Amino acid sequence: MSRFRPPRFGLGGSHLGESPGPDGDATAIATVDAAYQAGIRFFDTSPSYGDSEARLGTALQRRPRSEFIVSTKVAGDDARASVRASSERLGLAVDLVLAQDKAPNPALDEMRGDGVIKAIGAASADWRQLDRLVRNAELDCVLLAGQYSLLDQSAAPLLDRCLARGVSVIVSGVLTPQVLQADESSDPAAIQARRISAVCERYGVSLPQAALAFPSRHPAVTSVLIAASTPAEIRADAALVRQPVPAQLWRDPELERLLS
Repeated sequence: MSRFRPPRFGLGGSHLGESPGPDGDATAIATVDAAYQAGIRFFDTSPSYGDSEARLGTALQRRPRSEFIVSTKVAGDDARASVRASSERLGLAVDLVLAQDKAPNPALDEMRGDGVIKAIGAASADWRQLDRLVRNAELDCVLLAGQYSLLDQSAAPLLDRCLARGVSVIVSGVLTPQVLQADESSDPAAIQARRISAVCERYGVSLPQAALAFPSRHPAVTSVLIAASTPAEIRADAALVRQPVPAQLWRDPELERLLS
């Protein structure tokens, strides 16, 4: 059993800081509000996401603090100063702090021990790097960008190790252009996506719906992050999340063959 379990779906804040000025502020805050109204209670951000932390904080400060979880990343070498600065931008305490592509600084371990933060982990787009960190550091969770989705299960060994060690896995990047059917090319991933989509359609399931449901089928995966830049986008994704995927889809022999 994992020590720290974030909610099953979260809003990834990578797009919240992209648009400049008051209009960007308003859209980002409305996006967070829409996510909250759709039942999302996990919000991920980073100092490197432009104004994401400040905008996320503005939206969440109106909400009961005990009802949601916030995660952010460490910027620079001074972990304590980074977490302090993130908290100030958010106007909120941070629950989970992730080191980017490396082991968490010992200061984060101390902050966890002192109850300043609830959990520590590592974030990367390279599952092998996270696998090494899980073997060698006391992590509560990892955030894996890509590499475990309908179209790519290469990170399965990491997930198996995390399960054995009680480390929660947060997965992001599952709604790729191929999954959103925006890629009509002869790229192998696009062809694979169209084949999987054809099977899903027989069960009345859209490819994005299946893509959002798939990662949590591995027991190590506690959470899937959904990046969104508008209220309409997160509302549409949250609606997909609420639509159940028939169990028989995952047992379909053709789908099993496509995923193997």
